[in-house]
Amino acid sequence: MIIHGAQIPGIKIIEPKLFKDKRGYFIETYSENRYQEALNIQERFVQDNLSYSKQGTLRGLHYQLKRPQGKLVSVILGEVFDVAVDIRQNSPTFRQWVSIILTNRNHRQFYIPPGFAHGFYVLSREAIFVYKCTDYYVAEDNYGIIWNDATINVKWPLNKKKPILSDKDQNLRTLVDVSLTDLPTIL
Repeated sequence: MIIHGAQIPGIKIIEPKLFKDKRGYFIETYSENRYQEALNIQERFVQDNLSYSKQGTLRGLHYQLKRPQGKLVSVILGEVFDVAVDIRQNSPTFRQWVSIILTNRNHRQFYIPPGFAHGFYVLSREAIFVYKCTDYYVAEDNYGIIWNDATINVKWPLNKKKPILSDKDQNLRTLVDVSLTDLPTIL
């Protein structure tokens, strides 16, 4: 496995080792000891999620406050533009974001530490997105920032198309409108 850092400390891009032959391929997608050591994380992954989305769907930017989740994300079908935004109010990289294209062909994984907002946009006809989380999802602890917040200015690859959004995601607030008590801090 090859680990790449990003311009925001803590975010990692992982390229798992691919074993390929005439039958197909094999990838070890997670091994607790190896990943904890390679990513330098202390949290354990406790929940796995899978999301199926159609082309043009945008999910995010979501986060949990009281039970923040680190995430290890990847795509097993299709192609997505994945984004992590640093919303930790006392962070030197506050409001900065990192993006990556994840596909079932490049097999990359994206590690997003707790305290970041996360979202993705589906580029292919359909996508199956999987992610491991370091804490359990709690509906009452679910927060979000509107996807097109001008103070964050994520460069979504929309090509002047309007994304498909859930009702909840359409009504999220901008970062400026979120109370500081509703934003994570660096511990």
